[in-house]
Amino acid sequence: MPYSLDQKLVVAVASSALFDLSESDKIYREQGLKAYRQFQQNNIDSTLDKGVAFPFIRRLLSINRSFPDLQPIEVILLSRNSPETGLRVFRSIETHGLGITRAAFFTGQSPYQYIPAFNASLFLSANKEDVNLAIQAGFPAGVVQKTTFIDDPMDEELRIAFDFDGVLADDSAEAVYQQNHDLNEFNREENSKRISPLNPGPLNDLLMKLASFQRLEDEKQETEPGYKRKIHISIVTARSAPAHERMVNTLSSWGINADNAFFLGGINKSKVLGVLQPHIFFDDQRVHLADAEMVPCVHIPFGITNIS
Repeated sequence: MPYSLDQKLVVAVASSALFDLSESDKIYREQGLKAYRQFQQNNIDSTLDKGVAFPFIRRLLSINRSFPDLQPIEVILLSRNSPETGLRVFRSIETHGLGITRAAFFTGQSPYQYIPAFNASLFLSANKEDVNLAIQAGFPAGVVQKTTFIDDPMDEELRIAFDFDGVLADDSAEAVYQQNHDLNEFNREENSKRISPLNPGPLNDLLMKLASFQRLEDEKQETEPGYKRKIHISIVTARSAPAHERMVNTLSSWGINADNAFFLGGINKSKVLGVLQPHIFFDDQRVHLADAEMVPCVHIPFGITNIS
């Protein structure tokens, strides 16, 4: 029987998101492909430092240890490297103890077309072009942002934070505001539609699968009272009352119960994120990520706020 990904949460990650490739990238840009290949060959046993997505990926994979029979998580490396230059990446994966065994190397080409082939609910990369191509094709993808976050290896909880509009839900509500930038009109529109769920956005499938694992953890707690839940989901949104109600009703229609919800109404999100300390935060607007370098952030270039 072939190995099936149908019942798993699959995250595809580029080496540029998983590891710090700034030195390698500088050599490629300044000295060219030949020098880059030689550098990777000369440093094949030099372990790459952790990148922006590393804290998230490490904890996500640890869910497999909680459910050894199910092994519900699969992380697949999708890399612009060639198989030869990618050897250093795989050796670094092994040294860091990550359970990543599957990969595809594209020798300079974009891997975005293969996201659905691997049933991936998310593709993470530092390459803006690859992510934009993926989003334009209707695939779930995000660009990792620079961060000063220092991971605590003793912290086993996985804290994931999402913006709502343009990330978990589509941008139809945001489009109302962008038409005239009238917050009162936006609130009136959302209040009138408070019982009408919004359509899913690019990361909806990721949220749904994470929530299903939360329910598995709830069941595990009942049979193993000492078990500590790992997955913690937060919503950090610029919505406020009365527009909050449509968001709550939309999540409820999806069967989602977030652990935290922050309705900030224009308050700088970085203040909350600095306390919450998520291991990854997804937002479709760069303005909300500009001051949030203290945590690992991902820009989802989806919807009306990203039309140039």
